[in-house]
Amino acid sequence: MKNSCIVLGDQHQNILEGLRGLLETLFEGVVMVADRQSLFEALDKIKPNLAIVDWSLLGQGKFGASSELNKRFPEIKYIVLSDYTEPSVVEDAMSAGASAFVLKQYAGIDLFDAITSIQEGKTYISPTVNTKRDSQEH
Repeated sequence: MKNSCIVLGDQHQNILEGLRGLLETLFEGVVMVADRQSLFEALDKIKPNLAIVDWSLLGQGKFGASSELNKRFPEIKYIVLSDYTEPSVVEDAMSAGASAFVLKQYAGIDLFDAITSIQEGKTYISPTVNTKRDSQEH
């Protein structure tokens, strides 16, 4: 049985289209947005359990949109997609409330594991990310 709807946010149409095909195998609906305002509007209207959002769409640091996302929609778990592998970026995303951090180039492989981890109440970081953490699941 498929999960309900998911929101997918990225500024790049090719990323949205590629991930939509993958996510449609897991979710009944995939709503795609390409900017921050549309992301918040979609989350408010649809109220999904999960969102997958590009880090550049969220902004950086504790005061970026990822922190705002967590404050406005604490019931929504979200996965950050990123090209950045620096430990500081991963730490910023996770400390701002992300449930998972997935590298874009491995999204086709890692998203399934990230979604499963979140559904089990765990967090997830792509294994190829260079962090100071000892394991990918916490």
